[in-house]
Amino acid sequence: MKIAVARETREGESRVAMVPELVGKLTDLGYEVLVEPDAGRRAEYDDDLYADAGAVISEDALTEADVVLGVNALSADRARQLRDGAAVLSFLPVSSSHDLVADLRDLGVTAFAMELVPRISRAQSMDALSSQSLVSGYRCAIVAAGLLRRFFPLNMTAAGTVQPAQVVVLGAGVAGLQAIATARRLGAVVQAYDVRAAAAEEIRSMGAKAIELDLETLEGAGGYAREMTDDRAARQRELLAPYIAGADALITTAAVPGRTAPMLVTREMVEQMRPGSVVVDLAAETGGNVEGSVAGKVVRIGHAQVWGGDNVPSQMPGPASKLYAQNLVSLLTLMTREGEFAPDFEDEVVAGAAVTRAGRIVHEPTREAIEGTEDRPEDPPDERLLLQPGPEPEPQAVVPEPPLVWPGTRERDREVDGQLDLPFDQEDDK
Repeated sequence: MKIAVARETREGESRVAMVPELVGKLTDLGYEVLVEPDAGRRAEYDDDLYADAGAVISEDALTEADVVLGVNALSADRARQLRDGAAVLSFLPVSSSHDLVADLRDLGVTAFAMELVPRISRAQSMDALSSQSLVSGYRCAIVAAGLLRRFFPLNMTAAGTVQPAQVVVLGAGVAGLQAIATARRLGAVVQAYDVRAAAAEEIRSMGAKAIELDLETLEGAGGYAREMTDDRAARQRELLAPYIAGADALITTAAVPGRTAPMLVTREMVEQMRPGSVVVDLAAETGGNVEGSVAGKVVRIGHAQVWGGDNVPSQMPGPASKLYAQNLVSLLTLMTREGEFAPDFEDEVVAGAAVTRAGRIVHEPTREAIEGTEDRPEDPPDERLLLQPGPEPEPQAVVPEPPLVWPGTRERDREVDGQLDLPFDQEDDK
């Protein structure tokens, strides 16, 4: 089977879905790897590096491939180049890509969205949101240090003492924790806040001080925070205002995939910051945590420079591509059997990441948004569960069932390769 590495066409995108050093892992799985010309050029990976690693450079990579790897979703025009039944693995923002999802459905493409990979322990190596957030968090701290016209660390010299920069980080997910760790390594004094109670200990483990507000915590599913009410948001901003006013650098990282970023900091709060201060809003491209931030630009609010993030992982394409490529290799390993791409849609990781399959939208929230809430057709049968036809059985006499047998006592265990379809606890739930 053939895997194609797509050349990214999104403006400003520098990442690539596969790096030369991991091509060998795909060939070891039994795949032939095709790479579109110049697919890795903006990430500093020349075609020769892919060829040396065992890949084939081909303009026809998309049309020949059984599986296509990308960072961003293919455009509708490029998706139409795919062969019937091909699969695509990439980021695919389903809430804002309804037309593309409908096209993928109509083209019979099996599409997987990397941001939909469930956040469970055994899928950590496939979690592309976390790997790219790691890059973003590091980049945020470096940008803050670069824009701030003073030292981050404490400096004690014969000419006097220079106090360390005061940094406040809002949001302590993967990006926020990496921003904290990087700012601490640079010598800044860091305080951080997150609406989740569990985050306070993680903040302290990075050497920062956890900001504790007299507010209820908002623990949500999948490691994300729950949405807060307007009254709580207003009270939170009021309590955070003095911490932000005293900061030399403010870094905000609060975002939930597929939703508008929460507004954590008002323009009035930024205007209270000292002259020369810096604000880095990682969530600017999804609405922004800071009122007035603009994605991809530096604007001035009061005395502060406000940097708006725009496709931040792409600003460090080398490490971002390598981490993302490893996520794809891990997911492909799960989906490969005996050299064939054979995703098991009974697996919660595979099923959770799937968006379209066999001419249908299988991601339920997206299906309802595009097609409405009417009943959907049943799933196509899994070929692995179909028994091969055998010889006609010999006619036998009909033996009546014994009387007084309670219904349901003759349930059969469904088996695949000698194992139950579902883990014991899931089968019980059914």
